[in-house]
Amino acid sequence: MIIPYESLTSLPKETLDNLIKDYLFSQVEDGSFTTMDGDHLKKALLQCHDMLKKGTLIVEYSENDESIGVRHVDQIIR
Repeated sequence: MIIPYESLTSLPKETLDNLIKDYLFSQVEDGSFTTMDGDHLKKALLQCHDMLKKGTLIVEYSENDESIGVRHVDQIIR
C-alpha cells in the first residue's frame, strides 16, 4: 500500500528522516550512492524530501512482511 505524501507530512520529521536514511543506506550498499558523510547526508535528505513531494520517491507499506520503506516510483509494480 502506498502512503500518500500528505500523510507523511503529519509524521515527526525525525521519523520521516529515518525512513529516508534507510533508503539511502540501501543505495550505498548497491553502489547507487557513494558516500555518507555529514554534508552529503544532509544534502541527500533534502533531495529525498523533495523527491517525495514530487512523487519520484514514494513510501510503501508491505502488508505481507509488515514493513515500510521508501522506494523509487520505478520500483513499484502497479
